[in-house]
Amino acid sequence: MSARGAIENVLNRYSIAYDENDMTEMADTFADGAVLSMRIAGGDLIGPFEGKEAVMKLMTDSLAGQTDQRRHVTTNVVLRKETEDSAVVSSYLTLISVQDGTATLLSTARYEDELVREGDGAWRFTKRHIELDLPY
Repeated sequence: MSARGAIENVLNRYSIAYDENDMTEMADTFADGAVLSMRIAGGDLIGPFEGKEAVMKLMTDSLAGQTDQRRHVTTNVVLRKETEDSAVVSSYLTLISVQDGTATLLSTARYEDELVREGDGAWRFTKRHIELDLPY
């Protein structure tokens, strides 16, 4: 698999893991020292959440409060910078909620990511910033 394909795979693994509440799979998309932050509708910065454990607690807590089925659709993937073992990537998120037979657009967002290829050959997030356009 090409580096681009492997990187896109990480973005999509994250999305599907969240949607399927597979925290083991999601955790595998983050490096141990990963940092995640977000901003909602131009508001104050939320985070940073530092380290895989803090990032995963945020994800687990977020999922615990949801009663709907979320679908994270990641598109428009652009590799801004790429070396053999690191990449800077921008992409878009379309966040859809499915509940009671209805699909609703919750928000759109832009992901700004930094990834590294670790010793086992797997690409993982070292930094993920989520810039949500609307509160969800």
